[in-house]
Amino acid sequence: MEYSWKRNLIVLWTGVFFCSTAYSISIPFIPLFLHHDLGIERNLELWSGFAFGITFLASALIAPYWGSLADKYGRKPMLIRSGYSLAVLYVLTYFIHDPYLFLILRIFQGLLAGYVPAAIALIGTNTPENKTGYALGIMATAGATGGILGPLVGGVASHYLGNRESFLISGAVVLVAALIATFFAKEQTFNRSAARSSIRGDMRHAMENSLFMSTLALLAITTFSVMILEPLLTVYMLQLGVGQGDASLTSGIVFSAVGIATLIAAPQWGKIGSRIGYQKVLYIGLLGGGIGNMLQFFVTHYAQFGVLRFVYGLFFAGVYPSLNATIVKVTEPQFRGRAFSLGQSANQIGTMLGPMIGGVLGRSIPIRWVFILNGVLLICAAIVLKRQRARQTVAVAAEAQ
Repeated sequence: MEYSWKRNLIVLWTGVFFCSTAYSISIPFIPLFLHHDLGIERNLELWSGFAFGITFLASALIAPYWGSLADKYGRKPMLIRSGYSLAVLYVLTYFIHDPYLFLILRIFQGLLAGYVPAAIALIGTNTPENKTGYALGIMATAGATGGILGPLVGGVASHYLGNRESFLISGAVVLVAALIATFFAKEQTFNRSAARSSIRGDMRHAMENSLFMSTLALLAITTFSVMILEPLLTVYMLQLGVGQGDASLTSGIVFSAVGIATLIAAPQWGKIGSRIGYQKVLYIGLLGGGIGNMLQFFVTHYAQFGVLRFVYGLFFAGVYPSLNATIVKVTEPQFRGRAFSLGQSANQIGTMLGPMIGGVLGRSIPIRWVFILNGVLLICAAIVLKRQRARQTVAVAAEAQ
Protein backbone atom coordinates (compact mmCIF):
# COMPACT_ATOMS: atom_id res chain seq x y z
CA MET A 1 0.00 0.00 0.00
CA GLU A 2 1.13 3.57 -0.68
CA TYR A 3 0.09 4.66 2.81
CA SER A 4 0.35 3.19 6.27
CA TRP A 5 -2.73 1.26 7.35
CA LYS A 6 -1.71 1.98 10.95
CA ARG A 7 -1.82 5.72 10.27
CA ASN A 8 -5.23 5.34 8.68
CA LEU A 9 -6.40 3.35 11.70
CA ILE A 10 -5.32 6.12 14.07
CA VAL A 11 -6.98 8.78 11.92
CA LEU A 12 -10.29 6.93 11.60
CA TRP A 13 -10.27 5.89 15.26
CA THR A 14 -10.00 9.57 16.15
CA GLY A 15 -12.80 10.49 13.76
CA VAL A 16 -15.15 7.81 15.09
CA PHE A 17 -14.31 8.83 18.64
CA PHE A 18 -15.31 12.44 17.97
CA CYS A 19 -18.44 11.41 16.05
CA SER A 20 -19.58 9.01 18.81
CA THR A 21 -18.84 11.61 21.47
CA ALA A 22 -20.87 14.24 19.60
CA TYR A 23 -23.86 11.91 19.34
CA SER A 24 -23.78 10.77 22.99
CA ILE A 25 -23.36 14.31 24.37
CA SER A 26 -27.09 14.92 23.90
CA ILE A 27 -28.31 11.62 25.37
CA PRO A 28 -28.54 12.70 29.05
CA PHE A 29 -30.60 15.83 28.48
CA ILE A 30 -32.95 15.29 25.52
CA PRO A 31 -35.93 14.75 27.89
CA LEU A 32 -34.90 17.91 29.77
CA PHE A 33 -34.55 19.81 26.50
CA LEU A 34 -38.03 18.74 25.43
CA HIS A 35 -39.49 19.73 28.79
CA HIS A 36 -37.71 22.95 29.71
CA ASP A 37 -36.78 24.38 26.30
CA LEU A 38 -39.54 23.11 24.00
CA GLY A 39 -42.43 23.22 26.47
CA ILE A 40 -43.50 19.55 26.51
CA GLU A 41 -45.60 19.12 29.66
CA ARG A 42 -47.61 16.00 28.88
CA ASN A 43 -46.46 12.59 27.60
CA LEU A 44 -42.80 13.53 28.05
CA GLU A 45 -41.75 9.85 28.06
CA LEU A 46 -43.54 9.30 24.74
CA TRP A 47 -41.94 12.38 23.19
CA SER A 48 -38.48 11.34 24.43
CA GLY A 49 -38.85 7.79 23.15
CA PHE A 50 -40.08 9.03 19.79
CA ALA A 51 -37.22 11.55 19.53
CA PHE A 52 -34.71 8.73 20.06
CA GLY A 53 -36.44 6.07 17.97
CA ILE A 54 -37.24 8.17 14.90
CA THR A 55 -33.54 8.82 14.30
CA PHE A 56 -32.68 5.13 14.35
CA LEU A 57 -35.63 4.24 12.10
CA ALA A 58 -34.63 6.86 9.52
CA SER A 59 -31.02 5.68 9.62
CA ALA A 60 -32.02 2.04 9.18
CA LEU A 61 -34.17 2.85 6.14
CA ILE A 62 -31.62 5.05 4.35
CA ALA A 63 -28.44 3.08 5.10
CA PRO A 64 -28.64 0.79 2.01
CA TYR A 65 -28.80 3.87 -0.22
CA TRP A 66 -25.66 5.36 1.32
CA GLY A 67 -23.96 1.97 1.06
CA SER A 68 -24.70 1.88 -2.66
CA LEU A 69 -23.15 5.34 -3.06
CA ALA A 70 -20.15 4.27 -0.96
CA ASP A 71 -19.40 1.37 -3.29
CA LYS A 72 -19.78 3.67 -6.29
CA TYR A 73 -17.88 6.77 -5.10
CA GLY A 74 -15.88 5.55 -2.11
CA ARG A 75 -16.19 5.46 1.66
CA LYS A 76 -14.28 8.68 2.31
CA PRO A 77 -16.93 10.85 0.57
CA MET A 78 -19.52 9.24 2.86
CA LEU A 79 -17.45 10.24 5.90
CA ILE A 80 -17.27 13.81 4.67
CA ARG A 81 -20.97 13.98 3.75
CA SER A 82 -22.10 12.63 7.10
CA GLY A 83 -19.68 14.66 9.23
CA TYR A 84 -20.51 18.09 7.79
CA SER A 85 -24.25 17.34 7.57
CA LEU A 86 -24.47 16.33 11.21
CA ALA A 87 -22.47 19.40 12.28
CA VAL A 88 -24.99 21.66 10.53
CA LEU A 89 -27.97 19.80 12.02
CA TYR A 90 -26.63 20.06 15.57
CA VAL A 91 -26.11 23.80 15.16
CA LEU A 92 -29.63 24.20 13.73
CA THR A 93 -31.02 22.43 16.82
CA TYR A 94 -29.72 25.34 18.92
CA PHE A 95 -32.25 27.64 17.21
CA ILE A 96 -35.26 25.32 17.48
CA HIS A 97 -38.22 26.29 19.71
CA ASP A 98 -40.89 23.98 18.27
CA PRO A 99 -40.94 20.27 19.32
CA TYR A 100 -42.18 19.17 15.90
CA LEU A 101 -39.27 20.90 14.19
CA PHE A 102 -37.00 19.15 16.68
CA LEU A 103 -38.42 15.79 15.54
CA ILE A 104 -37.85 16.76 11.91
CA LEU A 105 -34.21 17.55 12.66
CA ARG A 106 -33.90 14.21 14.47
CA ILE A 107 -35.22 12.49 11.33
CA PHE A 108 -32.63 14.25 9.20
CA GLN A 109 -29.91 13.25 11.66
CA GLY A 110 -30.86 9.64 10.96
CA LEU A 111 -31.11 10.17 7.21
CA LEU A 112 -27.70 11.84 6.96
CA ALA A 113 -25.85 9.62 9.45
CA GLY A 114 -23.32 7.00 8.40
CA TYR A 115 -19.91 8.20 9.57
CA VAL A 116 -19.18 5.17 11.76
CA PRO A 117 -20.16 2.39 9.31
CA ALA A 118 -18.28 4.19 6.51
CA ALA A 119 -15.17 4.37 8.71
CA ILE A 120 -15.45 0.68 9.59
CA ALA A 121 -15.94 -0.23 5.93
CA LEU A 122 -12.91 1.85 4.97
CA ILE A 123 -10.79 0.08 7.59
CA GLY A 124 -12.16 -3.30 6.51
CA THR A 125 -11.24 -2.72 2.88
CA ASN A 126 -7.95 -0.84 3.30
CA THR A 127 -6.19 -2.95 5.93
CA PRO A 128 -4.10 -6.08 5.23
CA GLU A 129 -6.27 -9.14 5.71
CA ASN A 130 -4.15 -10.60 8.52
CA LYS A 131 -4.52 -7.31 10.44
CA THR A 132 -8.23 -6.78 9.87
CA GLY A 133 -9.42 -8.36 13.13
CA TYR A 134 -6.98 -6.33 15.19
CA ALA A 135 -7.90 -3.11 13.37
CA LEU A 136 -11.65 -3.67 13.79
CA GLY A 137 -11.11 -4.47 17.47
CA ILE A 138 -9.31 -1.16 17.87
CA MET A 139 -12.15 0.61 16.04
CA ALA A 140 -14.67 -0.88 18.49
CA THR A 141 -12.90 0.98 21.30
CA ALA A 142 -13.45 4.32 19.54
CA GLY A 143 -17.23 4.12 19.82
CA ALA A 144 -16.95 2.80 23.38
CA THR A 145 -14.67 5.67 24.42
CA GLY A 146 -16.97 8.25 22.84
CA GLY A 147 -19.94 6.59 24.50
CA ILE A 148 -18.24 6.90 27.90
CA LEU A 149 -17.07 10.50 27.57
CA GLY A 150 -20.02 11.90 25.61
CA PRO A 151 -22.68 11.69 28.36
CA LEU A 152 -20.17 13.08 30.86
CA VAL A 153 -19.39 16.06 28.60
CA GLY A 154 -23.09 16.52 27.87
CA GLY A 155 -24.06 16.42 31.53
CA VAL A 156 -21.42 18.98 32.49
CA ALA A 157 -22.17 21.21 29.49
CA SER A 158 -25.94 21.21 30.02
CA HIS A 159 -25.46 21.95 33.73
CA TYR A 160 -23.06 24.87 33.33
CA LEU A 161 -23.97 26.21 29.87
CA GLY A 162 -27.50 25.04 29.17
CA ASN A 163 -29.21 22.43 27.05
CA ARG A 164 -29.20 24.48 23.85
CA GLU A 165 -25.51 25.32 24.10
CA SER A 166 -24.71 21.62 24.42
CA PHE A 167 -25.97 21.09 20.86
CA LEU A 168 -23.44 23.68 19.70
CA ILE A 169 -20.73 21.65 21.43
CA SER A 170 -21.98 18.51 19.64
CA GLY A 171 -21.80 20.39 16.35
CA ALA A 172 -18.23 21.52 17.03
CA VAL A 173 -17.15 18.02 18.04
CA VAL A 174 -18.61 16.31 14.97
CA LEU A 175 -17.11 19.07 12.80
CA VAL A 176 -13.70 17.91 14.06
CA ALA A 177 -14.59 14.39 12.86
CA ALA A 178 -15.53 15.79 9.44
CA LEU A 179 -12.26 17.76 9.16
CA ILE A 180 -10.26 14.67 10.13
CA ALA A 181 -11.96 12.69 7.37
CA THR A 182 -11.42 15.48 4.85
CA PHE A 183 -7.72 16.07 5.38
CA PHE A 184 -6.27 12.90 6.89
CA ALA A 185 -8.29 9.80 5.92
CA LYS A 186 -6.91 7.86 2.95
CA GLU A 187 -8.61 5.43 0.63
CA GLN A 188 -7.27 3.32 -2.20
CA THR A 189 -8.08 4.50 -5.71
CA PHE A 190 -11.74 3.91 -6.38
CA ASN A 191 -13.32 2.77 -9.63
CA ARG A 192 -15.89 5.51 -10.12
CA SER A 193 -16.67 4.37 -13.65
CA ALA A 194 -18.45 1.27 -12.36
CA ALA A 195 -22.22 1.26 -12.66
CA ARG A 196 -24.08 2.03 -9.46
CA SER A 197 -26.22 -0.82 -8.22
CA SER A 198 -29.90 -0.62 -7.30
CA ILE A 199 -31.03 -1.09 -3.71
CA ARG A 200 -33.37 -3.87 -4.77
CA GLY A 201 -30.50 -5.63 -6.50
CA ASP A 202 -28.32 -5.16 -3.42
CA MET A 203 -30.96 -6.74 -1.21
CA ARG A 204 -31.33 -9.66 -3.60
CA HIS A 205 -27.55 -10.11 -3.67
CA ALA A 206 -27.37 -9.97 0.14
CA MET A 207 -30.14 -12.55 0.57
CA GLU A 208 -28.27 -14.95 -1.71
CA ASN A 209 -25.38 -14.89 0.80
CA SER A 210 -26.63 -16.97 3.73
CA LEU A 211 -23.51 -16.33 5.83
CA PHE A 212 -23.91 -12.59 5.43
CA MET A 213 -27.62 -12.71 6.28
CA SER A 214 -26.97 -14.72 9.43
CA THR A 215 -24.32 -12.17 10.40
CA LEU A 216 -26.86 -9.35 9.97
CA ALA A 217 -29.33 -11.28 12.14
CA LEU A 218 -26.70 -11.71 14.86
CA LEU A 219 -25.84 -8.01 14.63
CA ALA A 220 -29.49 -7.04 15.17
CA ILE A 221 -29.86 -9.53 18.04
CA THR A 222 -26.74 -8.40 19.87
CA THR A 223 -27.63 -4.72 19.56
CA PHE A 224 -31.17 -5.48 20.70
CA SER A 225 -29.65 -7.35 23.66
CA VAL A 226 -27.64 -4.28 24.68
CA MET A 227 -30.42 -1.74 24.18
CA ILE A 228 -33.23 -3.72 25.85
CA LEU A 229 -31.60 -2.88 29.18
CA GLU A 230 -31.16 0.83 28.41
CA PRO A 231 -34.39 2.05 30.05
CA LEU A 232 -34.09 -0.39 32.97
CA LEU A 233 -30.59 -0.12 34.42
CA THR A 234 -31.14 3.03 36.48
CA VAL A 235 -34.40 1.67 37.92
CA TYR A 236 -32.68 -1.63 38.70
CA MET A 237 -29.94 0.27 40.54
CA LEU A 238 -32.60 1.89 42.73
CA GLN A 239 -34.03 -1.53 43.48
CA LEU A 240 -30.56 -2.68 44.54
CA GLY A 241 -30.35 0.02 47.19
CA VAL A 242 -28.88 3.10 45.51
CA GLY A 243 -30.26 6.31 47.02
CA GLN A 244 -32.32 8.66 44.87
CA GLY A 245 -29.71 11.41 45.15
CA ASP A 246 -26.88 9.12 44.05
CA ALA A 247 -28.77 7.26 41.32
CA SER A 248 -27.48 9.31 38.38
CA LEU A 249 -23.82 9.19 39.44
CA THR A 250 -23.83 5.52 40.41
CA SER A 251 -25.74 4.51 37.29
CA GLY A 252 -23.25 6.47 35.18
CA ILE A 253 -20.38 4.56 36.73
CA VAL A 254 -22.10 1.22 36.09
CA PHE A 255 -22.96 2.27 32.53
CA SER A 256 -19.31 3.08 31.91
CA ALA A 257 -18.14 -0.29 33.29
CA VAL A 258 -19.07 -2.04 30.03
CA GLY A 259 -17.37 0.67 27.96
CA ILE A 260 -14.18 0.44 30.02
CA ALA A 261 -14.19 -3.34 29.64
CA THR A 262 -14.57 -2.88 25.87
CA LEU A 263 -11.55 -0.55 25.81
CA ILE A 264 -9.48 -3.21 27.54
CA ALA A 265 -10.70 -6.34 25.80
CA ALA A 266 -11.78 -5.46 22.23
CA PRO A 267 -8.25 -5.11 20.74
CA GLN A 268 -7.22 -8.37 22.40
CA TRP A 269 -10.25 -10.19 21.00
CA GLY A 270 -9.37 -8.81 17.57
CA LYS A 271 -5.89 -10.33 17.81
CA ILE A 272 -7.26 -13.63 19.12
CA GLY A 273 -9.78 -13.73 16.27
CA SER A 274 -6.96 -13.40 13.73
CA ARG A 275 -5.38 -16.53 15.25
CA ILE A 276 -8.29 -18.84 16.10
CA GLY A 277 -11.02 -17.45 13.82
CA TYR A 278 -13.65 -14.78 14.31
CA GLN A 279 -16.50 -17.26 14.53
CA LYS A 280 -14.95 -18.85 17.63
CA VAL A 281 -14.46 -15.45 19.25
CA LEU A 282 -18.05 -14.56 18.38
CA TYR A 283 -19.26 -17.79 19.99
CA ILE A 284 -17.26 -17.09 23.15
CA GLY A 285 -18.52 -13.50 23.29
CA LEU A 286 -22.17 -14.47 22.86
CA LEU A 287 -21.95 -17.32 25.37
CA GLY A 288 -20.06 -15.21 27.92
CA GLY A 289 -22.46 -12.31 27.40
CA GLY A 290 -25.45 -14.61 27.88
CA ILE A 291 -24.11 -16.16 31.07
CA GLY A 292 -23.08 -12.72 32.34
CA ASN A 293 -26.60 -11.42 31.81
CA MET A 294 -28.19 -14.35 33.63
CA LEU A 295 -25.85 -13.95 36.61
CA GLN A 296 -27.07 -10.37 37.02
CA PHE A 297 -30.41 -11.87 38.10
CA PHE A 298 -28.84 -13.00 41.38
CA VAL A 299 -27.12 -9.80 42.54
CA THR A 300 -28.27 -8.25 45.81
CA HIS A 301 -26.07 -5.13 45.89
CA TYR A 302 -25.22 -2.50 43.28
CA ALA A 303 -21.47 -3.11 43.77
CA GLN A 304 -21.95 -6.75 42.72
CA PHE A 305 -23.97 -5.55 39.77
CA GLY A 306 -21.18 -3.16 38.67
CA VAL A 307 -18.55 -5.93 38.88
CA LEU A 308 -20.71 -8.31 36.87
CA ARG A 309 -21.39 -5.65 34.24
CA PHE A 310 -17.63 -5.19 33.85
CA VAL A 311 -17.01 -8.96 33.50
CA TYR A 312 -19.89 -9.21 31.04
CA GLY A 313 -18.28 -6.37 29.05
CA LEU A 314 -14.95 -8.23 28.88
CA PHE A 315 -16.63 -11.11 27.04
CA PHE A 316 -19.12 -9.07 25.02
CA ALA A 317 -16.28 -6.85 23.75
CA GLY A 318 -15.39 -9.60 21.28
CA VAL A 319 -18.79 -9.65 19.60
CA TYR A 320 -18.84 -6.50 17.45
CA PRO A 321 -15.24 -6.76 16.12
CA SER A 322 -15.95 -10.38 15.21
CA LEU A 323 -19.19 -9.50 13.45
CA ASN A 324 -17.49 -6.71 11.47
CA ALA A 325 -14.57 -8.98 10.59
CA THR A 326 -17.03 -11.65 9.47
CA ILE A 327 -18.74 -9.16 7.16
CA VAL A 328 -15.33 -8.47 5.60
CA LYS A 329 -14.63 -12.19 5.11
CA VAL A 330 -18.00 -13.25 3.68
CA THR A 331 -18.52 -10.37 1.21
CA GLU A 332 -16.59 -9.39 -1.89
CA PRO A 333 -14.68 -6.06 -1.82
CA GLN A 334 -16.93 -4.32 -4.38
CA PHE A 335 -19.99 -5.03 -2.20
CA ARG A 336 -18.44 -4.14 1.14
CA GLY A 337 -19.71 -0.57 1.50
CA ARG A 338 -23.26 -1.79 0.94
CA ALA A 339 -22.62 -4.71 3.30
CA PHE A 340 -21.63 -2.43 6.17
CA SER A 341 -24.55 -0.13 5.46
CA LEU A 342 -26.92 -3.10 5.66
CA GLY A 343 -25.13 -3.92 8.90
CA GLN A 344 -25.94 -0.40 10.08
CA SER A 345 -29.59 -1.00 9.22
CA ALA A 346 -29.61 -4.19 11.31
CA ASN A 347 -27.84 -2.35 14.12
CA GLN A 348 -30.30 0.54 14.09
CA ILE A 349 -33.31 -1.77 14.07
CA GLY A 350 -31.95 -3.44 17.22
CA THR A 351 -31.26 -0.02 18.73
CA MET A 352 -34.81 1.11 18.01
CA LEU A 353 -36.65 -2.03 19.17
CA GLY A 354 -34.53 -2.76 22.26
CA PRO A 355 -35.58 0.18 24.49
CA MET A 356 -39.21 -0.10 23.38
CA ILE A 357 -39.49 -3.79 24.27
CA GLY A 358 -37.33 -3.32 27.36
CA GLY A 359 -39.70 -0.64 28.62
CA VAL A 360 -42.73 -2.89 28.05
CA LEU A 361 -41.05 -5.84 29.80
CA GLY A 362 -39.92 -3.62 32.68
CA ARG A 363 -43.54 -2.67 33.33
CA SER A 364 -44.83 -6.23 32.91
CA ILE A 365 -42.36 -8.40 34.86
CA PRO A 366 -39.69 -7.84 37.53
CA ILE A 367 -36.61 -6.26 35.95
CA ARG A 368 -34.28 -9.02 37.12
CA TRP A 369 -36.19 -11.48 34.90
CA VAL A 370 -35.36 -9.35 31.87
CA PHE A 371 -31.70 -10.26 32.46
CA ILE A 372 -32.67 -13.95 32.33
CA LEU A 373 -34.57 -13.49 29.05
CA ASN A 374 -31.69 -11.48 27.63
CA GLY A 375 -29.18 -14.12 28.65
CA VAL A 376 -31.25 -16.89 27.10
CA LEU A 377 -31.45 -14.89 23.86
CA LEU A 378 -27.66 -14.58 23.63
CA ILE A 379 -27.02 -18.21 24.57
CA CYS A 380 -29.52 -19.36 21.93
CA ALA A 381 -27.72 -17.16 19.39
CA ALA A 382 -24.41 -18.81 20.40
CA ILE A 383 -25.89 -22.29 20.01
CA VAL A 384 -27.32 -21.46 16.57
CA LEU A 385 -23.92 -20.05 15.54
CA LYS A 386 -22.13 -23.22 16.69
CA ARG A 387 -24.54 -25.47 14.80
CA GLN A 388 -24.16 -23.31 11.69
CA ARG A 389 -20.36 -23.64 11.93
CA ALA A 390 -20.72 -27.41 12.31
CA ARG A 391 -22.88 -27.59 9.15
CA GLN A 392 -20.35 -25.49 7.26
CA THR A 393 -17.54 -27.79 8.33
CA VAL A 394 -19.48 -30.85 7.15
CA ALA A 395 -20.29 -29.14 3.83
CA VAL A 396 -16.63 -28.20 3.25
CA ALA A 397 -15.52 -31.75 4.06
CA ALA A 398 -18.09 -33.15 1.63
CA GLU A 399 -16.91 -30.83 -1.14
CA ALA A 400 -13.30 -31.85 -0.53
CA GLN A 401 -14.22 -35.49 -1.10
